[in-house]
Amino acid sequence: MTDKNHWLVYLLRCADDSLYCGITNHLEKRIKQHNGELVGGAKYTRANGPCELVYQENAKDRSTASKREYEIKSMTRESKLLLVKTS
Repeated sequence: MTDKNHWLVYLLRCADDSLYCGITNHLEKRIKQHNGELVGGAKYTRANGPCELVYQENAKDRSTASKREYEIKSMTRESKLLLVKTS
């Protein structure tokens, strides 16, 4: 996705089975960054990769995506896994 106005909230499962939540408006590029294929990924995911996409949801704008990211990051691991399972 290259539409700068189309934001997504996503969850990645890292090689150590941890979950990482983030937002982006270009998911394919961002996953490559997280996996160290492109410059710019989070230090955590580069250290615990490779990572795979396990969940994504649309957001109407960056602000909404950031608020939802905060909500998801505040969830328990079990709640995040339920979110993944029901998607």
